[in-house]
Amino acid sequence: MYRPIVTQQSCARAWVAAVGSLLQSNSDAYNVIIDVVNPAVHDEQDHAVIKLVDDFLRSFENAPISTVANTLFPQSLYDIHGSPNFYQAYHGNFDRLTDSKRWGRYFERISRHRLLDGTIYNPLQEMIEKLANQNEARSTYRCAYELAVYDPLLDRRMFYGGQCMSFLSFKLHPEAGLMLTAMYRNHTYITRLLGNLIGLGRLLAFVAKEADLRVGSLTVISTHAEVDTGDWGIVKARGLVSKAQNILDIQKSEAN
Repeated sequence: MYRPIVTQQSCARAWVAAVGSLLQSNSDAYNVIIDVVNPAVHDEQDHAVIKLVDDFLRSFENAPISTVANTLFPQSLYDIHGSPNFYQAYHGNFDRLTDSKRWGRYFERISRHRLLDGTIYNPLQEMIEKLANQNEARSTYRCAYELAVYDPLLDRRMFYGGQCMSFLSFKLHPEAGLMLTAMYRNHTYITRLLGNLIGLGRLLAFVAKEADLRVGSLTVISTHAEVDTGDWGIVKARGLVSKAQNILDIQKSEAN
């Protein structure tokens, strides 16, 4: 059982297509597959849709798009400090958070891990160095770049409220460049999906830049997906998607 979403050029268009697909059925589905050709590129239409969704979320006091995206990649810290200094800045900020505000901080999990002997290392940076080394050596290791997010030591007793993203897999394609596949155990499409797509696109762009590779496509597999209704209900969720669809249609017709 799976539901493929037609490949889209951008994160905003992928969000509209995915949520629209779920709304046509029961607002919930298993193994939804979303594919984005240019996850790090946003045009005027995309920005309009992103603002629409962001304003909607803020109106119900939910986390804005930027907050959700930053859980996957802290773009502002990277812009200010560069790599590798932004890692230390991020970890310092993370350590000052209370436990209640540490939920969903995926970047912390992929950039700082403690071994059983207490040694701390950076899985993301090690993977980037591995990618860069093979690129310089022009080797053909295309499928050896994985990052685990699910932690059995921390998450084994969790039923609700734990990390929703479980795994990241980077692949080198001889023509498409560096591709990223992300797997989610559960995915709320109104409050999280668009921010997740944007954050993953930024993460992919960062890894590609640091390893001197071309940015490829992003694929997200939501093993369970739902159109969350929060305080707004299904009618307003449908209205939000309809407005986003209208933005894209109007802009497209004007361009023609």
